[in-house]
Amino acid sequence: MAKADMASISIQFFNGIDEKVVPQIRLTKSKSGHTGQAFFRFENPHALLSDDFKEIQGMYLLDEEGQITTREIHIAVSKKNGSYKAIEAIYSWRTEKDFNRFMRFANRYAKKYGLLYEGG
Repeated sequence: MAKADMASISIQFFNGIDEKVVPQIRLTKSKSGHTGQAFFRFENPHALLSDDFKEIQGMYLLDEEGQITTREIHIAVSKKNGSYKAIEAIYSWRTEKDFNRFMRFANRYAKKYGLLYEGG
């Protein structure tokens, strides 16, 4: 396998526009380990600065293997002033193959941004 091009690893909400804010990511897995979810939270993401942010249709995880897509997106609103403050997304997997693919992306993304895993 070719060495990963770090520039090709990104998360997007709009085609061709990389989200610059690095999200907080939490993982949950079923007891069997075959299904689970990754919860993403982007605080004050650049995507919310776009006039078209209400057109967000999904979150796209891109790397040299291709694209992983989720359509489960929520936009959080500040209770204090009613402004949009965060994007939350959930990627669900139902097979070990899908989980392994997600983890390859997650490891590449973590390496690009110098992220660490915190077990809990």
